[in-house]
Amino acid sequence: MVGSSPGRACVSGTLRWLLATFELVALVVVAPRLWRASRGGARLDGGQLDATSGRAASDSALAPRISVVVPARNESQRIAECLAPLRGATGVVEVIVVDDESNDDTAAIAEANGARVVYGAPLPTGWVGKIWALKQGIEAARGDVIVTLDADARPDARLPLAAARQLLADGAVMATITPKFRTSSTASQWLHAAMLVSLVYRHAAGASRATRDAVANGQCMVLRREAAMRDHWCERVRGEIIEDVALVRMLVRDGKRVSMFDGSNLLVVAMFGGFADTWRGWGRSLALGGVDSALRQWWDALITLVVLAAPVWLFVAGAATPLTAAAMLLRLGTLLGAHRAYERPRVGYWLSPFADLLAWIVVVGGIVSPSRQWRGREY
Repeated sequence: MVGSSPGRACVSGTLRWLLATFELVALVVVAPRLWRASRGGARLDGGQLDATSGRAASDSALAPRISVVVPARNESQRIAECLAPLRGATGVVEVIVVDDESNDDTAAIAEANGARVVYGAPLPTGWVGKIWALKQGIEAARGDVIVTLDADARPDARLPLAAARQLLADGAVMATITPKFRTSSTASQWLHAAMLVSLVYRHAAGASRATRDAVANGQCMVLRREAAMRDHWCERVRGEIIEDVALVRMLVRDGKRVSMFDGSNLLVVAMFGGFADTWRGWGRSLALGGVDSALRQWWDALITLVVLAAPVWLFVAGAATPLTAAAMLLRLGTLLGAHRAYERPRVGYWLSPFADLLAWIVVVGGIVSPSRQWRGREY
């Protein structure tokens, strides 16, 4: 027994050395992603629209013809708030709601709020519902630039024109737009914020220029209709549940410029109804199954366990290393930098590092048992 103490010390030292080694590797992988994300995308500024409105009629670059397309399936409780601000919006020639075989009053409410309703055809074999609805909306549109919105989006009337102008100025064929998030409770914001940071650590979410491993925000996209029609965008990702990410990565592989704009001044998205809804709703896609390979998913799970989910608990357990402290400083940096992504950062947001382990569990659950169900359909 006398010799056991040095033995335990040796084992403890070895474990700390291994932990520090893993932490160093993970930090080297994650740091460039955080740097790219911190630079962010071009911020959409509605104020500039007012200053240039007098010149818009004579300058096609300032006044593109815009169609807004909203795919909707059983959205009678949410769609009015999405559509109401768009009535008479500058530059918008039409608002199209694609009613994806709803069995509620979605279509009637859309028409009452000034939208043109396209009644969706039955879902073909091999297609996923949202991209099928988007295809029908894009085909029906008359605008040169299309802005897509989910029914839970709450746009400022200036959003479509600001997004379209920035797309043309940027030279991109498509961009997705980050909003401010509106959460329904402190608990849901606590989990949601940890899930959001998970995407930053794994894929530099928020970076201005899309890369081959980029993520996207399909709640609001802006794209060039001619390019989408000519190159059959929707057909090429027809079977993808995470269609926004699949579409962005496909375009990047094609050598196209795809961007992400900061729309937090002009767009709010009303997120899931509570903690359980957040867990189920975003948990369906957070692991990026189908667009990330299994190897990439597990690699990122290991990396984020080491430098995102574990550090706070290593401190609690008294097992932290100097590199654990470095990881904690990076996490605090993301906490300070990302708070403007929320309409009202509550105490749940500021405590979200304690939810990082739960978000990690959601990701691992999505890797082990990916969901193929959404909006009452099984794919």
